[in-house]
Amino acid sequence: MDGGHSLERCSVVTSAVLHAVHDHLVRQRVDLTGILIKPSMVLPGSESGQDVGDDEIAAATIRVLRDTVPASVPGLVFLSGGQTPMEATARLDALNRTGPQPWELSFSFGRALQAPVLDAWAARPDDRQHAQAALMHRARMNGLARRGRWSRSLEPATVG
Repeated sequence: MDGGHSLERCSVVTSAVLHAVHDHLVRQRVDLTGILIKPSMVLPGSESGQDVGDDEIAAATIRVLRDTVPASVPGLVFLSGGQTPMEATARLDALNRTGPQPWELSFSFGRALQAPVLDAWAARPDDRQHAQAALMHRARMNGLARRGRWSRSLEPATVG
């Protein structure tokens, strides 16, 4: 996520990595119908200066996945590293709005689920319910994004 690389460069490198992963899985005779792959989305580096929309990120990610991940793999669970919680949610939603894919597309967000909770707890350390509500909200939003049904209008104005 860090660095000055472009969206295109990330596509090339992600493709190479996923091809290598697939080759090793085949060599080890892994049953692809029983695995989940945990990739990153195809994103430009944070220092690239490239302004890329969620739909463009989704399209680039889907192109790489269709070129590298066999349809026999049941699902991909994306990482959120380097993205704000709302960016990760919006991009997962954009991925799922691209239409039916041969795999389920979901999330394995750590940072994007935890950051709002930690912020809520830091703001009100004695209010456990406030932090729990922040977690439930992010989980609900990502659940909607998982089905391509998320909208920015569902987010509070202060979410980043």
